[in-house]
Amino acid sequence: MANEPNQQPAAENGEAPAGAAEPTLDTASFEVELAKARDELLRALAEVENTRRRAERQAQDARAYAIDRFARDLLPVADTLTRALDAAPPNWRETGDDTMRNLLTGLELTERAMVDAFGRHGLRRVGAVGEAFDPNLHQAVAQTPSDQPAGSVLVVMQPGYVLGDRTLRAAMVSVSAGPGGTPQRVDIKV
Repeated sequence: MANEPNQQPAAENGEAPAGAAEPTLDTASFEVELAKARDELLRALAEVENTRRRAERQAQDARAYAIDRFARDLLPVADTLTRALDAAPPNWRETGDDTMRNLLTGLELTERAMVDAFGRHGLRRVGAVGEAFDPNLHQAVAQTPSDQPAGSVLVVMQPGYVLGDRTLRAAMVSVSAGPGGTPQRVDIKV
């Protein structure tokens, strides 16, 4: 009987009795849990990397397109300068007085400075006569029979502008229907 009280507290403490076998470790279940944990870790690392790349791309886009709204506001100014230069009679340089020649020269220099500033910031003018019609860059407002190949730009009514690879404003153009005047389908961007 002296041995009984000693055995009982050991069983109550959670220790195995001296004669009991030790539990076997289930290595297969540990390997499954380890594989699951490794998979979760790899997925979490991939998600962190994707988030980092996305944030980097968004920051890059923000830097590249930060002037988007400001540039849109300046486009009418550029159009007005171009219209003022186009409205000047071609013989003003030769027949006009010094004041008119200076005014015309000042307008040309101002337009050139604005176009150069646009270029430094990635804004470029699109829509030249003879270009192939591109619905991403051009807005066809008319289709005219001509000797030019079908789909080529005949008249630029308003130039377009592209910032990086984004079209800020499509060029309004008249497109050639080709010889013979048979209009062909041209996708018009509205």
